[in-house]
Amino acid sequence: QQSGEHQVVAKRRTQLLEITREVQEAVDGTDAAAALVFVPHTTAGVTINEHADPAVARDFERALERLVGEGWGWEHIEAGEENAPAHIRAALMGPQVVVPVEGGRLALGTWQGIFFCELDGPRDRTVLVTPLS
Repeated sequence: QQSGEHQVVAKRRTQLLEITREVQEAVDGTDAAAALVFVPHTTAGVTINEHADPAVARDFERALERLVGEGWGWEHIEAGEENAPAHIRAALMGPQVVVPVEGGRLALGTWQGIFFCELDGPRDRTVLVTPLS
């Protein structure tokens, strides 16, 4: 099946943005058994976690910033800025998730949502969603 491209706009350096609705829309009307959600960026990622309480996303943002600190004397410099921490954080989050689809709906748990993880923002980004048969 064909990938759908979705745009995400992050307003902060580190920001988790819920994209569950966009992923569901990408599988609507298909015979998908699963959805592959892929982030084609080296300083962004995707994860599944609790979406009922927005504090969880904010806690994730703070935890990632503390786990991989900004001032560690990084060697990688891009456009005059150390963005090595964003690359490391992205590797921790991962570039893709696969979500089963049952009866045309994403088979997420009650409290689960899909989050795009911006780690080098603010930026406009792309998320690819491919329905899998």
